[in-house]
Amino acid sequence: MVRKSTNQKAWLLVVPVLLLVAFNAFIPLMTVVNYSLQETFGDNVFFWEGVTWFEAVLRSERFHASLLRQLMFTGMILAIEIPLGIAVALSMPRKGPWVSVCLVLMALPLLIPWNVVGAMWNIFALPDIGLLGYSLNSMGFDYNFTQQPVSAWMTTVLMDVWHWTSLVVLLCYAGVCSIPDAYYQAARIDGASSWAVFRYIQLPKMKRVLTIAILLRFMDSFMIYTEPFVLTGGGPGNTTTFLSIDLVKIALGQFDLGPAAAMSLIYFLIVLLICWVFYTVMMRNEEQ
Repeated sequence: MVRKSTNQKAWLLVVPVLLLVAFNAFIPLMTVVNYSLQETFGDNVFFWEGVTWFEAVLRSERFHASLLRQLMFTGMILAIEIPLGIAVALSMPRKGPWVSVCLVLMALPLLIPWNVVGAMWNIFALPDIGLLGYSLNSMGFDYNFTQQPVSAWMTTVLMDVWHWTSLVVLLCYAGVCSIPDAYYQAARIDGASSWAVFRYIQLPKMKRVLTIAILLRFMDSFMIYTEPFVLTGGGPGNTTTFLSIDLVKIALGQFDLGPAAAMSLIYFLIVLLICWVFYTVMMRNEEQ
């Protein structure tokens, strides 16, 4: 019996890149850790604080409120974009000249920079001159995202759905197109309904791309900053002040580097933990 040997020399080509990326990530991370354990008043003078800043952040009502807003926003985004992305992907043609047109149209929102998206929606939703705001007010709705918390939330969620649903659509479309025609032929012979085809053929084949889509959209929506900052600035009040915006206010607005560094590390650990839970649960379901 001949045993096949695995050639691991290809890793030699990847190791320099891994070392470079690790080096570039290690230095900023250690700088943040250094600030999170000390206090400074300038002139490069530091005073040891230990875990004081971590305790202060975890006990802070401000942090709890920002975290709750962030979780609510991310939950709403996933609840809207994942089903909507699947529905749009299933309705797109798989053959013919319209395939390229649909793919280009789906990719267009992803090409727009984040700050431009926020500026576009800021103008689009202005209650007096914006197309969305003026139309809603003309129909009798009391809409003003600069003063009303519900309107600000609705506009922020709608902006993110418009910007990022295309990513879910493209990933799901790739998963659907990878399904062989033999599955559909067998389903037609058995007289399977459209729901049965989706439930037992399309959805199982999309599980892996859906895992990627959920993880990417979770991380992006949980760390969102530019779009809501340009659109609402975190207002009205603190209505749309998510964790990222609150972190920047503490670090740059108040120049509290110690609490900001501790908060950023907690922020990072929360994202890492929830991503690990998502991945573990979905991969366990895949194995079953």
